[in-house]
Amino acid sequence: MKTIGLLGGMSWESTLGYYRKINEGVKNTLGGLHSAKIVMYSVDFGPIEKLQHAGDWEGTAKILSDAAKNIQAAGADFLLICTNTMHKVAPEIEAAIEIPLLHIADATAEILVKEDIKSVGLLGTAFTMEQDFYKGRLTNNYGIKVLVPNEEDREIIHKVIYQELCLGKIESNSKAEYLRIINALAAQGAEAVILGCTEIGMLVNQTDTNVRLLDTTVIHAEKAVEYAT
Repeated sequence: MKTIGLLGGMSWESTLGYYRKINEGVKNTLGGLHSAKIVMYSVDFGPIEKLQHAGDWEGTAKILSDAAKNIQAAGADFLLICTNTMHKVAPEIEAAIEIPLLHIADATAEILVKEDIKSVGLLGTAFTMEQDFYKGRLTNNYGIKVLVPNEEDREIIHKVIYQELCLGKIESNSKAEYLRIINALAAQGAEAVILGCTEIGMLVNQTDTNVRLLDTTVIHAEKAVEYAT
């Protein structure tokens, strides 16, 4: 079994989900008392969040690249960045290490291609929904059309992520807003909706809606288990 490298803490609430899902997956795959071999570096999200909103992506890349080097040095065979947004600096992180990086958008796209989904909605931070590092990868590499909510709804999604979910707060009115936005994306032609922030699965899941949801935390964790075993 390979050793999984987790670059987490963004936020620790979602990294907790990664740790649980990966260990459950290894147990289900190998049976008995098997658990995952994991090297984790959990960063302090406070300074990173400030750099994100200041547009200092070079600063975030430096922090995460240094952390990734430590994960590699500790013996990890491959790396997961346990957040969608910080895949914006995935190229810089990949350049800093020699072990493979399992990209969260690629893992998600594999599911979309397998299910023959051509048009998908995307929820996430404003950075993920508005910038091209995630949407562009899905469209350019896999031919998938990506729909995002309108500006007002993007603001709602972003605010809930940073002011509630990253702090472990689950609010029923926020859940209702997310489900409204998911339904709006489906009405615009989305065949499924990507929960493209690793905290969103804390708020909504497949039992809440008939719209096909793709929880990136679960998908990424499952890909890690597949790769490790």
